Amino acid sequence: MPDESVNKAANADPDDLRLGRQIRDLRKAKRITLASLAKEVNKSVGYLSQVERGVSSLPIGVLQAISHALGVRVSWFFQPEGSAENGEHDYIVRADHRRAMAFSGIGAREELLSPRLSGQLLLIMTRLEPGGGGGEVPRQRNGEEAGYVEAGTLELTIGEQTFVLETGDSFSLSGDTPHWIYNPGDTETRVIWVMTGVEY
Repeated sequence: MPDESVNKAANADPDDLRLGRQIRDLRKAKRITLASLAKEVNKSVGYLSQVERGVSSLPIGVLQAISHALGVRVSWFFQPEGSAENGEHDYIVRADHRRAMAFSGIGAREELLSPRLSGQLLLIMTRLEPGGGGGEVPRQRNGEEAGYVEAGTLELTIGEQTFVLETGDSFSLSGDTPHWIYNPGDTETRVIWVMTGVEY
């Protein structure tokens, strides 16, 4: 009988494989053991091993914790492998060349709209499928952030309060405010985020 883990690896999502490889390579470069990282992010060694092999999905909240433990911004994981250098690389992001990361199982995809990962400004588009959300772990960043609902409906929970935003609505959050996002509608929701001081 074929090994189940072999089958999972063969059917793994390319984004999950790329992300897992980046986490593993960065962890090894920093000489951090899998056990140490697992303890730091409060996850099992087995789960993180599956993440690094691309056979388990990774919610944004867990990625935030891993980013903090590895000493990088979440945006580091959007860096495409083998990205071509050209005259517009530092200034322009073409719609068909966005750095993107899908979060399997929660109906969310994040696309990096900023051309540079350095500095204090980050621009991201979140796409939420109908019923999709930010997962069980709340989003929480150290810098301020604001969002604009470009399309669809967004249910935004900030602490104990829940708000429903429609296309054209916007919001602003302080960095220490935990929040959840969810798409209660029947069409895709797109949210443009502007973030400052995004260090974890």
